[in-house]
Amino acid sequence: MPELKVENLSDQELVDLTLKSQENFLYLMKRYQQPLLFYIKRLSNFDPDQAEDVLQETFIKTYYNLNDFDKSLKFSSWIYRICHNQLIDSYRKTKTRPQNIYSNYNDKVIEGIMVDFNIDREIDKEYLKEKITRIMNILDFKYREVLIFKFFEGKDYKEMSDILKKPMGTVATLISRAKKQFREKLKDSDIKF
Repeated sequence: MPELKVENLSDQELVDLTLKSQENFLYLMKRYQQPLLFYIKRLSNFDPDQAEDVLQETFIKTYYNLNDFDKSLKFSSWIYRICHNQLIDSYRKTKTRPQNIYSNYNDKVIEGIMVDFNIDREIDKEYLKEKITRIMNILDFKYREVLIFKFFEGKDYKEMSDILKKPMGTVATLISRAKKQFREKLKDSDIKF
């Protein structure tokens, strides 16, 4: 079978191809493997094997439920929702809560946080990464998750609403409260606004 030019295909087109021929699911997996793995690592304290297990379960459930995919949603929102549910199930099974998050911040994420929270631009970015990691680790899970969606995953309110199965107004409230909690923790540190 010749290699498809998947970079030119939308998620929906790949879903349609997968429904016709199951081997095309590999292209969806390749597209979402890294983003979902980063999401799992950013939100959990799982070791690499546990994170891979959650990812694998996400792909299995996605594949088996592909016929039920609601085409009115973005595929990315739908697969993130499945991943979100897998994370929650994994926490329940292992009776652990996320403790320390994966702190692989790129400059775009740091800039977004600096702008959104009016952080002094003269601050050392490595120092700021360390502080952000510490603050994110102590935020309530529901607040950490929406900030990860906003700053790290680049999700808009509609996508967050679809993933979390909450109205957009609730998502806006969660983000507002998350920012408030983040700011309070930031004020307790020595970072200048």
